[in-house]
Amino acid sequence: MKAKERHRLKENELAHSIHAARDYIEPRRKQIGGVVLVLILAAVAIVGITVIRGQGDREAERVLAEAMVALNARVVPATTAADNSEGVPAAAQLGAEGSFATEEAKLTAALPKLKAAADAYPDTEPGITARYHMAGALATLGRHKEAIAEFDQVAQRAGNNNLYGRMARLGKADTESKAGQLDAAIATWKELASSTDEDLPKDAILMELARAYVAKGNQEEARKTFTQLVDEHPTSPYSAEARTELEQLKS
Repeated sequence: MKAKERHRLKENELAHSIHAARDYIEPRRKQIGGVVLVLILAAVAIVGITVIRGQGDREAERVLAEAMVALNARVVPATTAADNSEGVPAAAQLGAEGSFATEEAKLTAALPKLKAAADAYPDTEPGITARYHMAGALATLGRHKEAIAEFDQVAQRAGNNNLYGRMARLGKADTESKAGQLDAAIATWKELASSTDEDLPKDAILMELARAYVAKGNQEEARKTFTQLVDEHPTSPYSAEARTELEQLKS
């Protein structure tokens, strides 16, 4: 059954509950005060909406689970040698369900499922999760423009205080860098570096910003950013690499 049809049936169930309550109350209107009547109908509506939302959340989680099965499927190259004495070929060579010959094939198969979950429940946690993984899959496949658009959607729908919202902003900047959109990447990394959100990995962000400056050929800004990383995050695992980069820039 399609999602729209299920949604329509749920709405019909709510309407039926309200009508049933009204049919029961109408003959007894004189015995029941107007205010009480309104409260009863409101209570029925609230219960119905709660039930529908609960059903919608469960359905969203189910659709996401199906998408994640495809995304997390094994990659078994068709040339993989048999792992037993009988010479049985690799699973991907047989086209077995749950395995793919390449990472590209797996991601390509997972994308429609992730998109279906994201579009059907766009503002729910499962829908946002699906869209984030869809953006990551697109980025891995080199479809950078689409990936950036989806990362933007995740950040917008999830918000800055949500884990996926933060990860989407980082994913967008990384994708811009890989796409060669260095000016856009630098702008995004700078915005993240200046954020007051303490949950963002500022040392990693500064490192990526400095690398973007190096790729851009802006050695002065790269030097400043590497220095900022070393000064503000001396115990960071990125500090040693930043110092090495600074020495190379000096030479």
